[in-house]
Amino acid sequence: MNNRRRLAAAALPLLLLAACASPAQNGGTSTTSGTAQTQVVVFAAASLNTTFDQLGKTFESQHPGVTVKFSYDGSAALVDQLTAGAPADVFASADQANMTKATSAGLMSGTPEQFTTNILTLIVPKGNPAKITGLDSSLDGKKLVICAPNVPCGSAAVKLAGLLGVTLHPVSEETKVTDVRTKVETGQADAGIVYVTDAKVSHDLVETIPIKGADKATNIYMIGVPKSAPQADLGAQFIELVKGSEGQQVLKAAGFGQ
Repeated sequence: MNNRRRLAAAALPLLLLAACASPAQNGGTSTTSGTAQTQVVVFAAASLNTTFDQLGKTFESQHPGVTVKFSYDGSAALVDQLTAGAPADVFASADQANMTKATSAGLMSGTPEQFTTNILTLIVPKGNPAKITGLDSSLDGKKLVICAPNVPCGSAAVKLAGLLGVTLHPVSEETKVTDVRTKVETGQADAGIVYVTDAKVSHDLVETIPIKGADKATNIYMIGVPKSAPQADLGAQFIELVKGSEGQQVLKAAGFGQ
């Protein structure tokens, strides 16, 4: 056997092995049971975590081979991430201001739409040990936690306090509403201003004190497809699910849209 034939014989097993390799091993899309997996990335306000997790499962069941990955944070932080170039297929903001900021910066494709609303309430730990009675003088000297002013729940709290003639003296300002909720649930705070939807999620751990006139500082939730979207078509389909009857039913059951 000459040298050329010996080289061909030695190379044959390697060629057969390469031909049998999976797409993932050759740098292709990973597979599960032979079905290609496509990922849809959703940037959403932290207050949407429970409802969007549920809708994500619905979307996956309706789109075999598609997985939905959520990134929950304060709306302002999500805009910062989009500005820095983070790819997302959907952006859902808890207010108009941050969506306007994203749109003005050229980060969004098309015109974002309103899909629900939310209002604020006061929560206290079970038993209300600090004897808070509302957004009033009972908060004086107490450990109140709110969202930071650049976060939708924080800007709404500042607006509402102004309308009610109340001066807030928080001991902490958080970057997302779920952090406010956690501090009250764990007794690190005497009271916190959160959305009614967060209070509903925490009903076993907190007590809710409605704020009179809270509807005067209603937050309008906006949703759209970012220009960075790798899966823009699927992102638009997820938005249709959120806006549709099934999505609206899930949101209303959680306390949105009151």
